[in-house]
Amino acid sequence: MTDRTAGESYLGKGWGLLDWLTTTDHKRVAWLYLFTILGFFLIGGAAATLIRIELFTAKGDLVRPETYNRLFTLHGVIMVWFFLIPSIPNTLGNFLLPLMIGARDLAFPRLNLLSWYIFLFAGIWTFAALILGGVDTGWTFYTPLSSLSNSWVSIAAMGVFFAGFSTIASALNFVVTIHKLRCPGMTWFRMPIFVWTLYATSLVMLLATPVLAATLLLIVLERVLGLGVFDPAQGGDPILFQHLFWFYSHPAVYIMILPGMGVVSEILPCFAKRPLFGYRLVAYSSMGIATFSFLVWGHHMFVSGQSVYAGILFSFMSYCVAVPSAIKVFNWTFTLRNGYITFEAPMLYALGFLFLFGMGGLTGLMLAATAVDVHVTDTYFIVAHFHYIMVGGAVSAFMGGLHFWWPKMTGRMYPERLGQTAAMLSFIGFFLTFAPQFVLGYQGMPRRYYEYPSEFQTWHALSSAGAVVLAASYLMPLFYLTWSVFRGRRAGGNPWQATGLEWQTASPPPAHNFDDAPVCDQPPYAYPPPPVQPDGGQPDRGQP
Repeated sequence: MTDRTAGESYLGKGWGLLDWLTTTDHKRVAWLYLFTILGFFLIGGAAATLIRIELFTAKGDLVRPETYNRLFTLHGVIMVWFFLIPSIPNTLGNFLLPLMIGARDLAFPRLNLLSWYIFLFAGIWTFAALILGGVDTGWTFYTPLSSLSNSWVSIAAMGVFFAGFSTIASALNFVVTIHKLRCPGMTWFRMPIFVWTLYATSLVMLLATPVLAATLLLIVLERVLGLGVFDPAQGGDPILFQHLFWFYSHPAVYIMILPGMGVVSEILPCFAKRPLFGYRLVAYSSMGIATFSFLVWGHHMFVSGQSVYAGILFSFMSYCVAVPSAIKVFNWTFTLRNGYITFEAPMLYALGFLFLFGMGGLTGLMLAATAVDVHVTDTYFIVAHFHYIMVGGAVSAFMGGLHFWWPKMTGRMYPERLGQTAAMLSFIGFFLTFAPQFVLGYQGMPRRYYEYPSEFQTWHALSSAGAVVLAASYLMPLFYLTWSVFRGRRAGGNPWQATGLEWQTASPPPAHNFDDAPVCDQPPYAYPPPPVQPDGGQPDRGQP
């Protein structure tokens, strides 16, 4: 397909502020989300940096104890609710879903724009509460902390409550789009795995988010009207809050990681030039993860006083939920076997995801064992495990997907060497930051402590040094991707020689996505075997 001029692409149809703020083009809405969540990512990252600087020494000598509590709450609330959950679905998913299934737009374009406005309002509202009044309960708003705290818990909780409406609107839009707007020939088992994971994620969002919304609303009503729901002093039950919160928040872990699994399932076949091994099993496992995610919330509560039988049941179900994840890892690994592998930046991020998510999953199996979980509950072991999944997994996949589809989104190539450097630095920085925290946790270092015994300082210093490297690796793409928009060389329609309908249109795409109505006439990941040279080697692909 021939390259288009900028004026014919979706980026060329008006650059005024009003054009962007009133757009209903899913591709432009994706950019609005991208700019917004990156702003929140910088805020949450700045809070994490202050936390790691504080913990570099054993004595609290940078901020006051109450400020430290508010910092880790700000970091958690912003990063979980306003970056990790919307990061891939509302940016890459928004941009790519109609392109991948051959549609002109999402089913409800105006609802799509409204979801961004709700998200922006909720984010500003919550951030204002966290800065002006401060919240010191942690991102979970655990009772009785949230019942007794004098900080702005009610206002921050309402901000997250409002954000839930944005989540539900996006999920509804995705589900209807996938059911109703697939192009001719796009059967369920011709959909890319990224679409499958968006579908599974959207179902979890629709079913679980109302539970969180009701729980946060009950916190507000308890604090404002004095209802005795969670506060024991008023006849409430704080354990009830844990049940309600984790019934949403464990599925929320898969809201964050399932789209990342979809991204990796697109990248690995492309840069191995092999079809995805066991496509149907990977698709089924996505739905299996979504289903099992609702059955394991109690493994967060092994020390809450729940019955021994409940602990055994939730431990067993936690091992079961690992099975569909293990299927994916197995199939990704076999996709690479005998592949014609090249190591562009998206592939490096995907390989980093494969290792770090694997480590996070294995430590999750350790935590599913009640004896180990009792030992390490509320220690840095939990912090490390969570970040191996969320940062090592979800953020690595987000960065890999952003680099992979950046030529499609902008029509420009980024500097490949800088991309590879950032990917490797992120892996090194992440490992140096969070691997020491496994040791800290197993040795008994509690999380969320402002000061700590001096024998833990070496491990904390290593973790803080790694955080500097990790921060640098995340800031680098901000500069070279921005540079590439103005100075990068033109990408062409399909610079990675990838399959998929999104690569069959121009880069960047026209406002209506396709000039001719697309037809899907082959299974996904239909990569032919690479040609063999006379000497038995593989030819150069001519990639940038």
